[in-house]
Amino acid sequence: MVHYTDRVLFDEVWEREGLSKRDRSLVTVAALTALGKVDQLQFHLGYARQNGLTDDELKEALLHLAFYSGWPNGMGATSVLKSILEKDD
Repeated sequence: MVHYTDRVLFDEVWEREGLSKRDRSLVTVAALTALGKVDQLQFHLGYARQNGLTDDELKEALLHLAFYSGWPNGMGATSVLKSILEKDD
């Protein structure tokens, strides 16, 4: 699984020219939030910040997503982001 994650997903899919890494991160965060995948959000919220999304943009995206993907999913994602931001303080 690690091989395919590293070689196919990150080396090929994430490097395609059709979307910027910033946009790919926003789409990924949206999908993981909608699915309630908080374990994967731990990495992808941090990665989204590396790819140019600001903390305020991520907060706003998660608030918006809560109304479309369910409040518990939005709250779970927001808790993950909060823990990431607290580690940086």
